[in-house]
Amino acid sequence: MQIAFHIGANCTESDRLLKSILKNANSLLTEGIAVPGPGRYRSLIRETIGALDGASPAPDARDVLLDTIVENDDIDRVVLSNDNFICVPNRIFDHGLLYSQIDTKTRALSKLFNGDDISLFLAIRNPTTFLQETFERSSATSIGEYMGMMQPHEIKWSDVMRRLKMAVPDIPLTVWCHEDSPLLWEQLIREITGVDPFTGIAGGLDMLSSIISKDGMALLNKRLEADPPSSNTQRHEIIAEIWEAYALQDEIEDEINLRELDPDMIAQMTEMYDDDVEYIGQMEGVRLLLPFT
Repeated sequence: MQIAFHIGANCTESDRLLKSILKNANSLLTEGIAVPGPGRYRSLIRETIGALDGASPAPDARDVLLDTIVENDDIDRVVLSNDNFICVPNRIFDHGLLYSQIDTKTRALSKLFNGDDISLFLAIRNPTTFLQETFERSSATSIGEYMGMMQPHEIKWSDVMRRLKMAVPDIPLTVWCHEDSPLLWEQLIREITGVDPFTGIAGGLDMLSSIISKDGMALLNKRLEADPPSSNTQRHEIIAEIWEAYALQDEIEDEINLRELDPDMIAQMTEMYDDDVEYIGQMEGVRLLLPFT
């Protein structure tokens, strides 16, 4: 069985992407791809992994789990998604690390689906906006309390990738930047579902519809229908052109109002993020999806 698991990160539009994928659930079934509703597996997988506490599962645990999650027979691939899989926002900076549980959680997933073809998908985002949004969803009253021993400028996604790959070196990992998601949305649906490249996809413009005006969306749909792009790069170029001309500024501008992040710190962290993304793209066992490539 192919198990495609979208594991976050927190506050990277994970549920919105799952909703777009679910729009294709019926058509995907005809290709042997199951996209169960999150209520069928999120708490079940979390509780199963928690109960194992690092131990190996019972021999029949995997079969029992899949029988509960997947209703249909003749399924070759299961698509799962949970932006809280690694941890909830309150625990993102436990033990002075960004996502300290990434290795234990992915190793447990590997044990649970031992013998299956697992692939992991993870979105990352600028640490400044990531910190802003995850802090707002936590119960902490200050950044110091929230981050504990870490400092904002110490947030590096490549550290997370390194620990994940050390834990499960044989599981392929696909990564992309949240900021690029509007351009990559249809491609992300295809990558995660593993759908045939010639199969039509619904919801490929869902994220764009919230950040581009109605006139812009109408023009974009017209252009894509009149002259369907022959490659991802061509599609990205068309979307980028419309996005630039018809963007809803209130929807695309992230306001950082954390007093710990002054303009100089935001600029420094953004530059470090850009460098970190470039480094991630060179990491062995990590596939980085970028627009215009």
